[in-house]
Amino acid sequence: MTTGVLVMAYGTAAGPDDIERYYTDIRGGRSPRPELLEELRERYAAIGNRFPLTEITEAQAAGLERELGEGFRAYVGMKHSPPFIPETVEKMAADGIERAVGIVMAPHYSRMSIGGYVERVERAEAPIEVDVIESWATHPVYLEVLADRVRRALGGLPDHPLVVFTAHSLPARIVDEGDPYPDQLRETADAIAELLGISDYTTGWQSAGRTPEPWLGPPLEELIREVAKEHPAVLVVPCGFVSDHLEILYDLDVEAREIAGREGIAFARTESLNAEPDFISALATVVRDRLASWDR
Repeated sequence: MTTGVLVMAYGTAAGPDDIERYYTDIRGGRSPRPELLEELRERYAAIGNRFPLTEITEAQAAGLERELGEGFRAYVGMKHSPPFIPETVEKMAADGIERAVGIVMAPHYSRMSIGGYVERVERAEAPIEVDVIESWATHPVYLEVLADRVRRALGGLPDHPLVVFTAHSLPARIVDEGDPYPDQLRETADAIAELLGISDYTTGWQSAGRTPEPWLGPPLEELIREVAKEHPAVLVVPCGFVSDHLEILYDLDVEAREIAGREGIAFARTESLNAEPDFISALATVVRDRLASWDR
């Protein structure tokens, strides 16, 4: 029996003409205000109107299928763009898949993030069992791959930088709701710091939404300004992301880098994991570990 692997990611606009559709989907069907839409268009233009997430996710799925070998078939499902998750699950069922492992290309669990992927899997009208891995934020193989990227990036910076581990900010009310998301980011940071012997590090949040309610903090831009008072450099480790997309290519490579430059400190970020072989091998181990638990 072939085992399915559902590789899920956030989604992206397909190009400049798809930005409004994409933004509207993120907002639950509510059209964005013209000024917010224009701001988003400008951000994409600043990175050369690149929209690489779907291509990267497809490469991750293909690599994972090869790494897992015979008896596995990988599929891609997106939260906010085609191929949408429910449609992909229904295709899996049509292909004869009866059971599958689901893995989101985001290591840390929140009800508002990973929980949304689970809900979309459950929307599918298909006779198929999809066991979604809710978190792999402290899985040893992921930590090894991430530690390698941190080690490489540190080699190009002055001594005594501050290392900031980041993830996508979410509304701050999740803390009162008992959501594990902030704790899981801290656990990833602590584990990497222990592996590499890093003492100067912290966690922060990036890419917060433009809504009236408070979001998790401190925001990365404030941390960079604080770093400048005591450190010659900052290394951002966006461990809540695994692929290049707007939150990396603009929010870090353009916006955060500009802030660091104005503050007079060196800036670097770790390379995205994308579909690199060591990361694909790590994902395969995470999937195999989940499959092993089925038989116990």
